[in-house]
Amino acid sequence: MKKPKIFIACDTSNTKKVNRIIKNTKNVKLKVGYKFGLEFFLSPNGRSFISKLKNEYIFLDLKLNDIPNTCESAIYSLRDLKNISYLTVHINGGLEMLKSIKKVSKKVNKNLKILGVTILTSLSDSGIRKIGYKSPIKDIVKKQASIAKSAKLDGIVCSGYEAKYVKKVCKNMEIITPGIRLPGDSEGDQKRVMTPQKSFKNGATSLVIGRSLIRGNIKKNIKKLVKLLENET
Repeated sequence: MKKPKIFIACDTSNTKKVNRIIKNTKNVKLKVGYKFGLEFFLSPNGRSFISKLKNEYIFLDLKLNDIPNTCESAIYSLRDLKNISYLTVHINGGLEMLKSIKKVSKKVNKNLKILGVTILTSLSDSGIRKIGYKSPIKDIVKKQASIAKSAKLDGIVCSGYEAKYVKKVCKNMEIITPGIRLPGDSEGDQKRVMTPQKSFKNGATSLVIGRSLIRGNIKKNIKKLVKLLENET
């Protein structure tokens, strides 16, 4: 059986804490990678730290969203980071932006996978209505997934709720699901959260988990996650 793929969200600007996270999340029963967002990447030592990581699956969560020329330049600026496995871009940037990013990414790093971000897990249907959307989230995400497929992106980032719809549109693409909480954990600032087991059942190929794993006893939390997933198989 394939090992479940889990990306640990390193939501901090503290390199010592990230080292501790990496050290304590190694597990032979999981395929573990590490997600770095703007907080860490833009911190004084963040980029340098990432550049020195070896033999890790690195997920750079920058959510690029700008005119095609600016995004192309941004991709070129990452050419020194040859160890990056995944990079996120907002599908809302449009088809031309996505195509430009995908084309340039292969010139910069042939192994880099581009992931299209759909509606953020911090938003609900009522939340998106306030910014002008009229359709429910599931319909918007299905449309976004179709655009990402047309742009030949490598994967989709969506909540576990939309994964079951996305997998029908993007049958050969990765589906990475954030907003994951272990049973009993607080939702925090997220609106569309789901357990690891249900997210995988809905079609996720990998999960992004942050707070539920890196707060408190990290090793204990990892063991809890492994047990939950084993009980589902």
